[in-house]
Amino acid sequence: MDIKKIKLIAFDLDGTLTQHKTPLSLEVRQTLFALQKKYKLLMAGAGMCRRIFNQMQQFPIDILGNYGMQYAKYNAQIQDIEIIEDHQLPCDRESCEKRVTYLREKYGYTKFSGDNVEYHSSGCITFPLLGTNAKKQDKLVFDPDRSKRRAIYNEVVSVFNDYNVFVGGSSSFDMAPRPYNKYYALDKYCKENGISHDEVVYVGDDYGLGGNDESVYLSDINFIKVDNYLDFNDIIKPLL
Repeated sequence: MDIKKIKLIAFDLDGTLTQHKTPLSLEVRQTLFALQKKYKLLMAGAGMCRRIFNQMQQFPIDILGNYGMQYAKYNAQIQDIEIIEDHQLPCDRESCEKRVTYLREKYGYTKFSGDNVEYHSSGCITFPLLGTNAKKQDKLVFDPDRSKRRAIYNEVVSVFNDYNVFVGGSSSFDMAPRPYNKYYALDKYCKENGISHDEVVYVGDDYGLGGNDESVYLSDINFIKVDNYLDFNDIIKPLL
C-alpha cells in the first residue's frame, strides 16, 4: 500500500472500531476526526444506515448499509444523515423456509426457539441455527470460534446460491441477495466518485471464511486488519 495515494478510508464498525452494538470511545472518535482532516471517511456496514449512525453517536460520516443496499450521506447543515439509496428486494419465503429446513434436518439443528428464518425488509435474511427466540446466553456459548458454522458454510453457500452468505452474529448465517456484499458496495461507491482501488484502504476485522469483510480482503483493495478493536488507534497511526 502506498499511503501517499490514499484518498478514502472505509471502515467496518463492530469488532473494528468498537465492540458489538457499543458506542465509539472518545479516543476512537478523536482518531476519526484526525483522519477526517486528511482523508474522506466512509462506513461500510452490514446493518442499516440509521442503526450504524446512532451507534456511532451521530459521527459525521457517509454510510454504506446492508452490504450496499442502503447509502446515506451526512448533511452537515442538519447534522444528520439522508438516505440516498434504499434497495428492497422481494424474497421467496416459501423457498427460503424449505432450504433452511433441509439444512436443519441434514445437520441436526431441528430443535430451535422461535421462527425458522428471520426476514428483513431489505430482502436480506438470517438463518438462526438456534431460532429467532433463542436465549442470549445460549447463543453466546454456541459457536464462539465459528467452527460449527464454518464446518457447514460451503453447503449453506451452495444451497443459497442466490445470496451472499456470511457467518453472522454468534449463532447464525446472514444472507444478502446477490450481488450485494461489502466489496460490491465499495466498488460501486468508488466508480460513482471517481476513486481508484489503489486510492482506498479498508479497515476491518471479519476477514476470515464467511466473514462480512472477506469480499474486500480477497479483492485488490488495500486492507488493514484489526484483530482486536482495542488496538485500532495504534494500528491506524501510520495513516495519521
